[in-house]
Amino acid sequence: MNPLSDNEVNRSLSELNASLSDTWMIDDQKLNKTFIFVDFIEAFGFMTKVALHAEKTNHHPEWFNVYNKVEITLTTHEADGLTHRDFQLAKTIENINQQII
Repeated sequence: MNPLSDNEVNRSLSELNASLSDTWMIDDQKLNKTFIFVDFIEAFGFMTKVALHAEKTNHHPEWFNVYNKVEITLTTHEADGLTHRDFQLAKTIENINQQII
């Protein structure tokens, strides 16, 4: 699996963020976003839904959670960079988030 080129990353990021008010960012060649929820239970429920999908697809996020905040970082370790799998997982994460809102 090969990482996306800079042009492919930029195009994929634009497509991902096209309809979002709170956008994903690229930092250190990784896809990042912070989600804020009402409370810990809502944040944990979100993480649980993402975890179940990630396990099914064998593509897992790096994340950090404190109370109502979930910070997510996506990269494909096997490719040593971003791939289509990261952007697909980000889209799924956005869909899961929309179900919670």
